Amino acid sequence: MLETIFNKDGLIEAGCDEAGRGCLAGSVYAAAVILPEGYQNELLNDSKQLTAAKRRKLREQIEHDALAWAVGVVTAAEIDEINILNASILAMHRALDQLKLRPEYVIVDGNRFKPYKDVPHTTIVKGDGKYLSIAAASILAKTYRDDYMERLHEQYPHYGWDRNAGYPTKAHRDGIRLHGITPEHRKSFNLLGATQQSLLDDPNFLNNEA
Repeated sequence: MLETIFNKDGLIEAGCDEAGRGCLAGSVYAAAVILPEGYQNELLNDSKQLTAAKRRKLREQIEHDALAWAVGVVTAAEIDEINILNASILAMHRALDQLKLRPEYVIVDGNRFKPYKDVPHTTIVKGDGKYLSIAAASILAKTYRDDYMERLHEQYPHYGWDRNAGYPTKAHRDGIRLHGITPEHRKSFNLLGATQQSLLDDPNFLNNEA
């Protein structure tokens, strides 16, 4: 059973997590969730441990039950400018900015974070499998990002984003080799793998803008 709250001082606590950090394309998404004191949900777990159908159902429950929730986004262009670690943290900050209830404490999945305003925080490795609010944030971030990648797939159908969500699968990299890159690709990433990355430096390599 996941725990409800980390801080022991009765502070309003928000859990944060991100989705899409390891992808080759698309924005990184993050969510922040504040759950009611004493909240319990036996179905809530790290989004990676759930089927897509269960994540969808849980998203509805989270949005209904949470005292506040929000999703923040940082684009591929911003990722290339500030790097993926900073972009992931910025997406969490943007989610926190949108909460209708101001958090007094923040818990974050992982081991890296930058202070959000003057709010104390704690990073928790594998926190999405330990605390309900982080698990809830992982589900919102994952499902909203999946929805976004499915919409992008309609515009750029050659990369299998409706199935791989932009992660570096063989189908995705084959699509890059055949059709070039799109404005949604993260140009600072190793898009083709170490052995063929130099292709992207070739001015004749197709840049897919449509």
